Amino acid sequence: MKVLKIAVQKSGRLNQESLKILKDCGIAIDNGRDQLKAPAKNFPLEIYYLRNGDIPQYLNDGVVDCAIIGENLLVEDGNKIKAIEKLGFSKCRVSLAVSKFFEYNSIKNLDGKRIATSYPETTKKFLADKGITADLHIINGSVEIAPNIGLADGICDIVSSGSTLFKNNLKEVEVILKSEAVLAVSPKISGEERAILNKLSFRLQSVLKGRDNRYVLLNTPNDKIDAISKLLPGMKSPTILPLAKEGWSSMHSVVNQEEFWDVIEELKAVGAEGILVCPIEKMIA
Repeated sequence: MKVLKIAVQKSGRLNQESLKILKDCGIAIDNGRDQLKAPAKNFPLEIYYLRNGDIPQYLNDGVVDCAIIGENLLVEDGNKIKAIEKLGFSKCRVSLAVSKFFEYNSIKNLDGKRIATSYPETTKKFLADKGITADLHIINGSVEIAPNIGLADGICDIVSSGSTLFKNNLKEVEVILKSEAVLAVSPKISGEERAILNKLSFRLQSVLKGRDNRYVLLNTPNDKIDAISKLLPGMKSPTILPLAKEGWSSMHSVVNQEEFWDVIEELKAVGAEGILVCPIEKMIA
């Protein structure tokens, strides 16, 4: 029986969220301690636990069919591997940073300077596009220390909260790209594995839509139903059920999380009462 081989980060910031989203897709993973490979119990899937930096090569060679990987690594690899789904977690950015004592007015201040980075191709392309020539020092890990020990004038690295930069007396001066975890696919995936991938992608989309939306229940006077319906379109239209109380109804709908608080305020303003908000586990359009 064919199985889909998927790579996830062996350890680090993507590992736990990657396993969680697969679990939310209903996939049970038979995962023992220190395993490098683990089968799923109830889905034709096999997980490979790999070093983050090795995953693009495994995808290119067809050793794995797909992977959950940071978008920044695909850009560094030259975008030879395509991402088919943004997964909404492990959001970060690849940025240039300099010492907080470095006088920085524009990217031109880095011309002729030394930059330490774990992302040489991304850094080189960005600087070339800006007409900047710099001396790149390739470092794997602990890039932030480079300016403090005199190895470089600046760095290019991933930034999440910015706390690591702050602790090392660095300031972020240029955002090169924004990144998040994505589902990436090997160019060598076969037809049978592609069919399994489509099933996985369907499940992922259902989970992600659920995370992006909230289920809203409220009570309203019947003469306010039209006004509230305009605020709550739902997937097609709100569900409306009569209450035991004369002249009142219950309305059920879905609200996008990004618009949630604004919509709730508008609902209250037009007369909605008893508003309940519930998370959505899965959402299938």
